[in-house]
Amino acid sequence: MLPIFLAPLQGYTDAIYRQNHAKFAGGIKKYYSPFVRVEKGVARDRDLWDVAPENNKGYNLVPQIIFSGLDEFDILVNALVKQGYREIDLNMGCPYPMQTGHGRGSGILPHPEIVAQVAKHINTLSEIQFSIKMRLGLKSAEECEQLLPILNDTPLTHITMHPRLGIQQYKGALDMESFQRFYEECRHPVIFNGDVLSVRRIRELEEKYPKLAGVMIGRGILTIPTMAAEYECGTSWTVAERNKVVWDMHQGILEQSKMVQLDQNQTLNRFRCFWEYQTETLPPKLLKQVAKCKSFANYESLIPDLATFFK
Repeated sequence: MLPIFLAPLQGYTDAIYRQNHAKFAGGIKKYYSPFVRVEKGVARDRDLWDVAPENNKGYNLVPQIIFSGLDEFDILVNALVKQGYREIDLNMGCPYPMQTGHGRGSGILPHPEIVAQVAKHINTLSEIQFSIKMRLGLKSAEECEQLLPILNDTPLTHITMHPRLGIQQYKGALDMESFQRFYEECRHPVIFNGDVLSVRRIRELEEKYPKLAGVMIGRGILTIPTMAAEYECGTSWTVAERNKVVWDMHQGILEQSKMVQLDQNQTLNRFRCFWEYQTETLPPKLLKQVAKCKSFANYESLIPDLATFFK
């Protein structure tokens, strides 16, 4: 049975979401944080709060960083080491132009010289375990093939591969032929990521790639929070069982959002994001009402109707 990991999704899988997923759904071996970034020459405070150990109790968290070169890499690694982390994931896959345009995420993949500098530095940091989450390339799958000699000689716990190009973002077909080549030639354990939307798909990957070290799931878990647990127990859950988990998570997220006194607009956006992936759970009428909420007070007035649906 393959270990299942939660992929980092910016704006969705923050500490509050992770805590409630771990509590009510489970089945995840490790949770990966949305990337910690540099802002004005230092690690961003909001990102450090999200990965602070006191905000991530009850599950295994691996913080992820995004960087354009060695300077940003060092700033972020040092900040996380101060928090007590000795395992860090490197984001070399983010497809969004705001990051790739600055040579971060998948924007670093066409620059083997920068990757080589970082890899050389990693060799001096033996007290820290590093992993990489990446794509086939920014514009061409040849980019990951050019990087393989560098990556193979770098001490890494694993590489998570999403078999798309950065310029595709999340559109278009997965390039499974290029993934196959990478999987066969990579000397590190390989974890698969990308369009894993069902337990059936996990089992297909398990059968086709016997050396696979795990599966990392993002949007699939947001849609079916119980997917990892269902795979783990080998039994499909009923609609009622799945719905109970969704509602329990909702209530837990609501309670914690109030406790940390988030900005009202942030809190409203949190629940818009939560329901965005629950189109198969909520009736269209309720989904429309959630989308029309212009304030958190509007949303709170809708909660009794939501609760009635889940009873």
